[in-house]
Amino acid sequence: MNDFATDTAERAVKPIKVACLRVGQQFYALDIMCIKEIIRTLPIVAVPKAPAYVDGVINLRKAVIPVVDLRRRFGLPALAEKEKKQRIVICAIDGRIVGLLADEVTEVVACSPADVRPTPYYLSGPEAEFFPGVCRKGDQLMMLLDPRKLLAFEATIDMSQLESGTLVAGD
Repeated sequence: MNDFATDTAERAVKPIKVACLRVGQQFYALDIMCIKEIIRTLPIVAVPKAPAYVDGVINLRKAVIPVVDLRRRFGLPALAEKEKKQRIVICAIDGRIVGLLADEVTEVVACSPADVRPTPYYLSGPEAEFFPGVCRKGDQLMMLLDPRKLLAFEATIDMSQLESGTLVAGD
C-alpha cells in the first residue's frame, strides 16, 4: 500500500499527522509517516549537472543524502544565505532517502478528514498532482505535499497559480 492515492483514501476515515513546513510565505503539510528526522542545515556540497532544484548533497552520519531546495523546486529564488530557522527534512520516499530544505518547520499537527479540502480549482496542470489537497487548521491553510510526485517531476513547479488565487479558510 505505497500508492499515495490509496494512502489518501485511508486518511479519509482517520486523522493524519503532518509536519508544517514554510517555504517563502506559503505553508505546506508533509505526512510524518515519510519523515525520518528533521535536522538543522549542514554543509551542502554542490553536485554538477544535478537538476536546478537539487541544492547538493549532505553527509549525515556517513550517509550521502541529496537535498532538494523546496524554494527552487517551487520556482522561488534561493536564499542568499542560510537562515537560522531553515531545516532539512530527511524523508524516505519510495525506498530513497532525500532531504527537503524548508525555510522553517513550525509544528506537527493532526489533520482530520474535515480539515482537508480539495486542491484549489485554479491550480491545474502538472502542478496539481503535487498537492492532493489543502489542510485547514484554524486560520492556517497548508498545501498537502505528495513527496513522490515532488521528486518524480523534473520541471520546476509553477506556484504562480497558487499566488494568483485566493485560499479562503472559511470554505
